Amino acid sequence: MGLGFGLLSAQRVPGDPRTWEDVYRETIDLSVELDTLGFDSVWTTEHHFVDDGYMPSLLVMSAAIAARTTDIRIGTGVLLAPLHDPLRLAEDAATVQVLSNGRLDLGLGLGWSATEFEALRIDRSLRGRSMTEILQILRLAGTGDPFTWSGDIYDLPTVGVRPAPSESIPLIVGGGVDAAVRRAARHADGFFSNASPRRFAEQVRVANEEMERIGRDPEGFRWIFYSVMYPGDPNEILDSLWHQAWKYSDMEASATRTGVAETAPLDEDTAERLRRRVLAGSSQQIVDEIGTLRATVDVPVEWVARSYFPDFTYGQQTELADTLAREVMPFLPTG
Repeated sequence: MGLGFGLLSAQRVPGDPRTWEDVYRETIDLSVELDTLGFDSVWTTEHHFVDDGYMPSLLVMSAAIAARTTDIRIGTGVLLAPLHDPLRLAEDAATVQVLSNGRLDLGLGLGWSATEFEALRIDRSLRGRSMTEILQILRLAGTGDPFTWSGDIYDLPTVGVRPAPSESIPLIVGGGVDAAVRRAARHADGFFSNASPRRFAEQVRVANEEMERIGRDPEGFRWIFYSVMYPGDPNEILDSLWHQAWKYSDMEASATRTGVAETAPLDEDTAERLRRRVLAGSSQQIVDEIGTLRATVDVPVEWVARSYFPDFTYGQQTELADTLAREVMPFLPTG
């Protein structure tokens, strides 16, 4: 296990001179560079109707990345499953799995934005139950054999989803609450977490208890942990961190806005909280912090650097990726 990179969102920033075509071309080019540098995985992230164009179509982008890369795994971190029709989701994921020769990791989350659910005409209050059924539907659909589904949320006729990939698609659940962890333990192949060290250890405990309760062997269940990693002074990227964090609070307001809003001012209390969230300092310090985190849990962990910043130039982004590949990736704890 090495290092993954994300979360690619293809956002523009205020005053950005690039066209959408430029942004998407650079995002795919970055994925090619990550493949060349030896990263294990590249991860995308989904939202809708945001003024800066936050990526809405992860499986379309995944197919484009698959066409330009050779070895790197392609993860959705996360695709907001309840916003998607489960059969179309199964078909699109299967197509990406075939095109990529088995390199897709299908990360799924609930979503939270009322604006997204309303605009896409989905009942937000049912999203937890929808996710549980979608995970089971995807598992059945992945066989390629005809199946029927009759649940509380979805009632599907007998159909077979094709193409049927030679390798099954790993299903990864992302989320912060215990319900998401338990859902992953019951129905998924792994969990995608960016929790604090203490909370991460708690998530592992909750999942293991749930797997024991249902008689599932936890061996092979994947734990994927992502965090901002920056080999340098975190103050150097404070504006980027703030823009990344602030945008989530602005998303719903931005849906009806023309143009990209300027980021709100950053106060010192928030700045300090952002500094504490980052794995930063020397490359050795980052490796040591990851080692400390690994020691808190008795499970193998896959690591992902959430080190994609929309306000970085392409050159800055590839330079950061290169440093992580040379100075952090080879020294991460494995197993």
